[in-house]
Amino acid sequence: MMRRGETRGRVRAAIVAACLTIIGVQPVFAGRANDTLVVAIEGEIPTLDHLYTTARDTIVVSELTDDGLFYVDPDTLAYVPLVAESYVQVDDKTIDVTIRPGVRFHDGSPLTADDVVYTYNWVIDPATNTNRGRLIANWLGSVERTGPMTVRFRLKHPYPLAIRDMAFSVQLRKVGSYQGADGKPNPNAESLSLNGAGPYKVIDFQPGKSVTLERFDDYYAGSPKGRPAIKTMIFRTIPDLSTQQAELVSGTVDWMYNVPADVAANIGATGYAVHLTGPTLRVNFIPLDAAGLTGADNPLTKLDVRRAMIHAINRQAIVKYLVQGDAEVIDSACHPLQFGCEQDVHKYPYDPAEARRLLAKAGYPDGFEFELWSYRERQVAEAIAADLAKVGIRAKLRFVTLTTLNQARKKHRVPAFFASWESGSTADTATIAETHWSLKSDRNLSNDAFVARNMEAAAKTIDPEERKRLYSEALRRIADQAYWIPLYTYSQNYLVSKDLVYPVPKDGLPRLFRAHWRAAKAS
Repeated sequence: MMRRGETRGRVRAAIVAACLTIIGVQPVFAGRANDTLVVAIEGEIPTLDHLYTTARDTIVVSELTDDGLFYVDPDTLAYVPLVAESYVQVDDKTIDVTIRPGVRFHDGSPLTADDVVYTYNWVIDPATNTNRGRLIANWLGSVERTGPMTVRFRLKHPYPLAIRDMAFSVQLRKVGSYQGADGKPNPNAESLSLNGAGPYKVIDFQPGKSVTLERFDDYYAGSPKGRPAIKTMIFRTIPDLSTQQAELVSGTVDWMYNVPADVAANIGATGYAVHLTGPTLRVNFIPLDAAGLTGADNPLTKLDVRRAMIHAINRQAIVKYLVQGDAEVIDSACHPLQFGCEQDVHKYPYDPAEARRLLAKAGYPDGFEFELWSYRERQVAEAIAADLAKVGIRAKLRFVTLTTLNQARKKHRVPAFFASWESGSTADTATIAETHWSLKSDRNLSNDAFVARNMEAAAKTIDPEERKRLYSEALRRIADQAYWIPLYTYSQNYLVSKDLVYPVPKDGLPRLFRAHWRAAKAS
């Protein structure tokens, strides 16, 4: 492993050489001088309409071009009114929303209750096939206009994440946005030319190549997002990470993310760019077949075996040397920043001797062999297998595609799998609970009825203290029974121009409207 003090000059020289090779001589359009922030992204943006995609880069753009009724504060992770001025939880199944005056779409039209009703009715209509339509329709019965600037939401059942869904999943559209020139519904109407209500408007879109945004000067005062400082933003698709780095160093790119921790640290050490790091809500873990879905004689059905496996893995070393950044070891089956994520649970420190003792107690003094499936992070999976081997547990690693893993798990052929879950940047245990602990989910390898009951009950009450109690009981049982090997959280690594100030969010979702240029130094 390189020591920074000894290799700074070598890394700097390598970066310069890479820039000369990859970039050559190019005009510089990025930066403070042009008041233009150029963002490098790896993936393609095929549509501007967040209602029809969950692609991460499109969501990052949508944070700039769109507004919904609510907003997630990136510092507190609390849900706050955005286009909504206020709201009242009338009862368990009724929410009244008052719309903020002075909000305009990018075409200048005022945003009213009619637009809110139109948007939500479009989203929950199964014929429109919006990306999150089924999710919203699961809990939303109807939405009605109660006044020019007031709306009532009637829920099918109590649902504590209604405001979350309004904040993340429903960007507001003007009445008639999806009506084609022929008068028929057109789901693609906003995909290439968006009429949003966010702090930036789209002025050019080259699908799969670039999106150019310009500050919307009529953006409403008092928005929690604030008034953006930078006039123009350009998102460029640059699939190759090395090319992104080289362009950042040469000055044709100002901001990039999803950078490997070691790469970000090395580039930052050169002084050509600033390395920033912050948390995300993603966690890694390994579910274990405690229910015996792959066979009643499966060693993983024994509690002492499952506990031994956690003790055998040096999770702290994996985080320090492989994951790096702000990643942290977790003990509970959720992210510590999430609401309801109980931390006072049974903990399993790294202790190979205790692992061997538990294996012998369980009847496996010489260990055993099992299959560990994985579709990601081979280096970490191999480190886990190596740690298990030291106590006699021989993991046969099966690296497959995610699709193959999903199909095999549905057929009960997977005794353990190296998994990751991002929770959609939602700071609530519900998002991981409903997916991984329902008795209907093939991701649930425990089939624990008590855990499933508590998780389901927590998703159907709006009483926060009761939700905490239910989650606490379930998470304590999960840890005590060692249904999972909890591994670690992730960190997000950014490289940014030295001229740029970028406030790092707590949930890993970039909000570039918060960025601004550093004050120029006096000459």
